[in-house]
Amino acid sequence: MEQNSHILLQAKNLSHSFDYPLFSNVDLSIHKKESIAILGVSGSGKSTLLHILATLLKPQTGKVLFHNKDIYSLKDKQLLEIRRNHIGIIFQSHYLFKGFSVVENLKISSLISKQKIDKSLIEKLKITQTLKQNVAELSGGQQQRVSIARVMIKKPKLIFADEPTGNLDKETASDVMDVLLEYTKANNGGLFIVTHDEKIASRCDTIYRLKDKRLIPVIL
Repeated sequence: MEQNSHILLQAKNLSHSFDYPLFSNVDLSIHKKESIAILGVSGSGKSTLLHILATLLKPQTGKVLFHNKDIYSLKDKQLLEIRRNHIGIIFQSHYLFKGFSVVENLKISSLISKQKIDKSLIEKLKITQTLKQNVAELSGGQQQRVSIARVMIKKPKLIFADEPTGNLDKETASDVMDVLLEYTKANNGGLFIVTHDEKIASRCDTIYRLKDKRLIPVIL
């Protein structure tokens, strides 16, 4: 096992398949202050890999280590504690509470995580003017920014983002990446992004392409 105090999360020999093999023998480490982007065609297994690393899906083979402990060997209560206090997940679907306003959605996250709402974060994500609106009234791009804010309020050590800029225009996508990357560096965190956008991927420290069932390092 690699012993390194700068490693936040480590995957060893991950393999997974559904109707066909997605990937096999994947090794990956997420270090403090590191942003990682995964590129790949639809169906290559990018989102599945993200779900495994983010504690949502047990791999068929291999281990995911957090503080040198295999998270999938932990009891449900211990796994929930890691998920609640250390991991933030930005999904392609927003999973907002549609019967509530933007600020109410943010307050729910604040109450659960016992963290205050950062007003500067709200301003950076450009949702200040929408706080009193019902989230069901917002555009897809606005809902995405609210969902990102809700995750970041938790102040997670690791953020996993599945196409976080997919519903955003280029300028807003760039602003969102600024926020995510700034947060990662400032908080000694780790950022893991799945994206089809090579321009977005190029802003990350480390880039891989998931192809032919393996991770291939990429330079853009």
